[in-house]
Amino acid sequence: MTVRVAALYRFAPLPDCADLVAPLAELCADLGIRGTLLLAPEGINGTVAGETAAVDTLLARLAGGWIFGERLAGMELKLSSASAMPFARLKVKAKREIVSFDGAVTDPSRRVGAYVAPADWNALISDPGTVVIDTRNAFEVAIGTFAGARDPGTASFGDFRAFVDRELDPARDRRIAMFCTGGIRCEKASAYLLDRGFPEVHHLRGGILAYLEQVPPAESLWRGGCFVFDGRLALGHGLAEVPETAAGVVP
Repeated sequence: MTVRVAALYRFAPLPDCADLVAPLAELCADLGIRGTLLLAPEGINGTVAGETAAVDTLLARLAGGWIFGERLAGMELKLSSASAMPFARLKVKAKREIVSFDGAVTDPSRRVGAYVAPADWNALISDPGTVVIDTRNAFEVAIGTFAGARDPGTASFGDFRAFVDRELDPARDRRIAMFCTGGIRCEKASAYLLDRGFPEVHHLRGGILAYLEQVPPAESLWRGGCFVFDGRLALGHGLAEVPETAAGVVP
């Protein structure tokens, strides 16, 4: 049986997030959904999997009406498939941030960098005046990244702030292009850079997953696999699962 996998996020005010955990967990359990959903005052983030009809029902409930109203409308969503259920269980939690960075000091709902469509990404990162930065952690970069991208060498996303303050200079690094798995980390990273005076900050809309889905392999500047936080380990072009034996080396 093919399993539908949905990676999603949305920055939106959810001050009642703690009260939403129980009904959301109950709905997911009733639908046979597994995976992780994180709620915070700043929004929602997660990846879940289940039968196609079940995932579609969940997404419809999130997108409008029900307990969220219209607050999650326009949610960033990436659908893929798996040959088997990639999660062992269901986790629905309330946290301080939907992606840990700086205790919710940086606010992507106020402003973020310029979004770049996957079709336009190659031209931007091929320009010698662009500083290309992989905002993911070092173990993810080791599995795959864009040719020529800078690896901050971080162990956790919160370390990215120290990398910026130590290694980048808004007077020198005038144009920055960043990317991550699905886009959520770049929302915060781009907001952080703008707050520190970097004049031109871009990030890949939909992240690596959107690029691998939309850009043909013959035109791709991606090398290796894209690590995903589930049992599939890594995905390649067309969001196909990368065999484990091939996922650990960037060619």
